[in-house]
Amino acid sequence: MELSQVITQRRTVKQFDPAHQLSAKEFETLISQAVLAPTSFNLQHWRFVRISDPALRADICSAAWDQVQVVQASELLVITADIKAWEKNPKRYWQNADTETQTMVVAMLTEFYQGREGIQRDEAIRSAAFAAQNLMLSAKDMGYDSCPMIGFDAEAVGALIKLPADHLIVMLLAIGKAAAEPAPRAGQLSLGEVLIDNRFAE
Repeated sequence: MELSQVITQRRTVKQFDPAHQLSAKEFETLISQAVLAPTSFNLQHWRFVRISDPALRADICSAAWDQVQVVQASELLVITADIKAWEKNPKRYWQNADTETQTMVVAMLTEFYQGREGIQRDEAIRSAAFAAQNLMLSAKDMGYDSCPMIGFDAEAVGALIKLPADHLIVMLLAIGKAAAEPAPRAGQLSLGEVLIDNRFAE
């Protein structure tokens, strides 16, 4: 499928075929493409929690106000982000670089992130969101559909997956074979409204 088709045809699907399963190879491909997303200083903040336990899926479904895609989809991922990735042995993110480059980059990222909790959180969310988009586009290219979700009790889901204190949940992401066509697009803003030339008008 051409990239333009993947982008155009990717839609949020709410109903999935509960009998369909992705193969191990398909799932590996999805995750392998997800981690090629861009990320600040190569910190790779994303952590993907794959929910394969049916009982845990049911509990998360309850925390997501009984939205059926949570239990119907072939795959349910809790997309999380490590807010403190920047301070956890950052040399490992540059292990293939020479020593001089490693030293320089680690000093730069430490100076950039240290004491700036807002930036740490924002960048973790950005990185995980980039990876989630890779997952959705890759799934569409493979003939599957997806549903990114923020409609859930994050505290409850965090407790269910034993989320570390220095991580946050960015979204749930359901992936699988659609059981129903999505509704027509509800309405796109015009390009003239979303594209600003140089500066916002006063």
